Amino acid sequence: MRMTFGLLGPLTVAVDSVPQALPRATVLRGLLGALLLAEGERLPAGRLLELVWAGQADRIGRGAVHTGVSRLRAWLGQFGDEAVALESDPQGYRLATGADAVDLGRFRGLAADGDLAGALGLRRGPVLAGLERVNREDPLVTSVEGAVRATALSLARAALAAAAPRTALPAVTALAQEHPFDEPVHAALLELLAADGRAAEALRRFQSLRRRLSEELGIEPGEQVQNVFLDLLAQDRDGTRPDLGRSRVPSQLPRDLPDFTGRDDQVRLVLDVLAAGRVPVIAGMGGIGKTALAVRTAHRAAADYPDGRLYADLRGADESPADPARVLAAFLRALGADPREIPDSLDERSALYRTLLADRRMLVLLDNAAGEQQITPLLPGTPAHPTDLPADHPAEHPDVRSSVLVTSRAALTALPGARLVDLHELDADHARTLLRRILGDHRVAAEPVAAAQIAELCGGMPLAVRIAGARLAARPRWALARLADLLRDERRRLDELAAGDLAVRTGFAVGYARLSEPTRRTFRLLGLLDAPDFAPWAAAAMAGVPMEEAQRQLEELIDAQLLQETGTEPHLRYRFHDLVRLYAREHAEAADRPAERAAALEGAFGAWLRLAEQAADQVPGPCFAPIHGDAPRHPLPSALTAGLLDDPMAWFDAEQPALNASARQAAALRMVPVAWDLAACLEKYCDVRGLYDDWRSTHLAVLQACRAAGDVRGTAVLTRGLIEVTTWTTPADGTQTMVALQDRARQLQRLFEEVREPRGTADALVLTAWSLVAQGREQEALHTARRALDLATVHDHPGGRARAHQIIAIAYGESDLGRTIEHLTETLRLARLIGNTRFEATAIQFLGAAHGRAGEVERGCELLTRSLAMARSLDDRYVEAFSLLYLATLYSATGDDRARPTAEAALVIARRFDMGHHLAQALGILGELDLTAGHHSSAVSYLEESVLVWRARGWRSFLTGALRALGRAYAAAGLPESAARVLDEARELSDLPLAGPGAGPGDALTCGS
Repeated sequence: MRMTFGLLGPLTVAVDSVPQALPRATVLRGLLGALLLAEGERLPAGRLLELVWAGQADRIGRGAVHTGVSRLRAWLGQFGDEAVALESDPQGYRLATGADAVDLGRFRGLAADGDLAGALGLRRGPVLAGLERVNREDPLVTSVEGAVRATALSLARAALAAAAPRTALPAVTALAQEHPFDEPVHAALLELLAADGRAAEALRRFQSLRRRLSEELGIEPGEQVQNVFLDLLAQDRDGTRPDLGRSRVPSQLPRDLPDFTGRDDQVRLVLDVLAAGRVPVIAGMGGIGKTALAVRTAHRAAADYPDGRLYADLRGADESPADPARVLAAFLRALGADPREIPDSLDERSALYRTLLADRRMLVLLDNAAGEQQITPLLPGTPAHPTDLPADHPAEHPDVRSSVLVTSRAALTALPGARLVDLHELDADHARTLLRRILGDHRVAAEPVAAAQIAELCGGMPLAVRIAGARLAARPRWALARLADLLRDERRRLDELAAGDLAVRTGFAVGYARLSEPTRRTFRLLGLLDAPDFAPWAAAAMAGVPMEEAQRQLEELIDAQLLQETGTEPHLRYRFHDLVRLYAREHAEAADRPAERAAALEGAFGAWLRLAEQAADQVPGPCFAPIHGDAPRHPLPSALTAGLLDDPMAWFDAEQPALNASARQAAALRMVPVAWDLAACLEKYCDVRGLYDDWRSTHLAVLQACRAAGDVRGTAVLTRGLIEVTTWTTPADGTQTMVALQDRARQLQRLFEEVREPRGTADALVLTAWSLVAQGREQEALHTARRALDLATVHDHPGGRARAHQIIAIAYGESDLGRTIEHLTETLRLARLIGNTRFEATAIQFLGAAHGRAGEVERGCELLTRSLAMARSLDDRYVEAFSLLYLATLYSATGDDRARPTAEAALVIARRFDMGHHLAQALGILGELDLTAGHHSSAVSYLEESVLVWRARGWRSFLTGALRALGRAYAAAGLPESAARVLDEARELSDLPLAGPGAGPGDALTCGS
């Protein structure tokens, strides 16, 4: 059997040319389409989430991808084509198919061989038309659509050259219908129709396109379509229309870039500002694309200015900007003035210029302006807007006015009527699209990963992307990966971003040369930071200057377009473009001594640490003993500190990316004490916000530095945090998590004993007790937890006492609910004593679960509802999921219809944040509900996944319960052999000896530490 697939239109699957029904599940169809689009390339799970679960990826965990792929693999396997294989490994998923099995591959082959018509003949409509579960904005989709579009336009050009328009008309007509606003495609269609003798139809299509663009986008057709229209008029032989020809008016605009990419919102904004009679000022750093945007917009607006378009490069970035008197002389000549009659003085030239423009409707593009003083003489004298005209203005010219469009590195907000259009870097998709338009679809499609890396390393700066594209275009034999490797070296990146007379570094040098010397120094030092952004106090700490001076210097850097402002008052922050940061580092290494650079970094890290330490004390989270090191703290004014930490969670929200980056950077620079202390200060915040990936990855990076430096205290503190995050929130790594916890906790205990930190030892003993409970060894768990309680009591560690009482309660579980509730009540008292609202919510939910198990359903629901409200007020997803799970359990036991939606809400959170324990419990509850309702197939699906997760968790009695439920589901679904198999395994597990008071009594209450 041979399977074939169709992507160029609706998704199709055929076996030996016989069409097959697609999978019923939309997710499976989406996964199949996405994997086929990748053309044999491997797609990571996160990439598949973006492709198939667009708009939901932040709520859906990677477990959903694994489940979907497993189901798709089974569906494909039923057809028996050995050439079709859905492969997976830790790096992602790949769908292998037979040779020429996918129409997209055949399309590319025919196009590469020059058979453009044959390639387009394979197309049945838009790529994966009608497929709901594929993100159509993803580069995998847009690159294929782009390849089809480019092929159609190439076919149109070839057909026109061969005087055979009908060979291209069907393909281009179909494409134009699917893309009603794609002007190059419509221009090609108009030319083909005219060449086929159908000029009247072409003119009707032009009018329809013009009306559509005006009504839906508020714009006129661009220059390319307008030119085709004028040619059509000239060719019209019916005698009813005059030959308009070309008006002899100034048309000085530079050529529009054919590969102009993105900026749609900015184009619309500039057009709106022009239409309102104001002066758009497009501002931004060098190389960001100001001129390209201005030229594109000017061409779009050209039809609104029939009397001409003037252009001048004012060279504002040069050492000698253009003299406005000389610019005026050139404008006057373009307007028809006799060169011999042009006045000598600037004022007289400006007056004559305003006179000549008074009755004309013209657009003046003033590019690269230095400042307001340079621009003022070049402004038209006509009213800015028709409503500004005097009452006696001639009625036959009610809307005569000229407009001005300005670009500048400075904001120029003092210019009368100015409206700032602040330009920033391209987003990742548009940067890749620009590179593709420079190099061509085939070359980029051959190396999509390298192309994305180049766009990223260029920081989305259009000039940098153009230079990279120009270098590759000049070296057709180079692999894109080669340039990506060169750019990856930060020390060489700016050198590599130079081609001909274009260089990224040149644009930065202009701004740097104009800075005062103190600001140059601050610029250089700030460039040393890896932090993605920073607050003014961090700049002051790094430069060693007062806050007022730091803020003045930051404003100077913004004016020079060397720094960008983010946020709003009173939470302004500042960020460098990646390439500007490299430029600043170059100068720092050349101008500042190593000791001075190190001191600056120590000042910034010390300021972050001082604030993070104080903020962490006010954040509710794990009740670990706060253990710090001796890294220097940078003092800040007490009033400033109080204001910053008025809301500690809000402070962490703003600073968390910078804190993570600073901890990693300090570790890389072997500034180990400040590195581990910064990382540890983030633990409680990351726990509450559910930022488990950041927590885990930063701890791993800094822990490696601690071990290399022999810093045992830092190693112990970070190991404790890593155990917490990897035990309760990390997807399975092949080990039984709760079993592995015992060894990890005992290693942690030895580390804390080595540095003589008994409070840390108490924390380690509590972690060991959790592992023992999970293994069914409750007596050992009780003994270990009481040792932890004694240590915490002697060494004044109330958080450790609270945690010890909690695990003691869980070890007793249902075997002695009286003692369980007694210890949980003490846990709650201690949580309130230390003011830890997060642990207070945890204690309340455990109490709620215990009261529910004791038959006090109303009391249990009341407590769990209270803990749920507290969790949501803290935005704490982990505690929220626990409360939802045990509310669902109580609802299920009492036949309450709220059981299912409550469990489903917990499942969404568990998948999104990779909470293995919660995930397994939620799946189990939903499986049991479906089993009771008679939905046997879905019950089996839920319970199979629950068993898989419990195996990875290594929680013995939970696994036993899940196996029993799955056995009942198999039996109900008519699968007796499967039922016998899992029930036998459950009996084997339950027959193993268990220490302590009963078999797994804490299971009903367990959720995490």
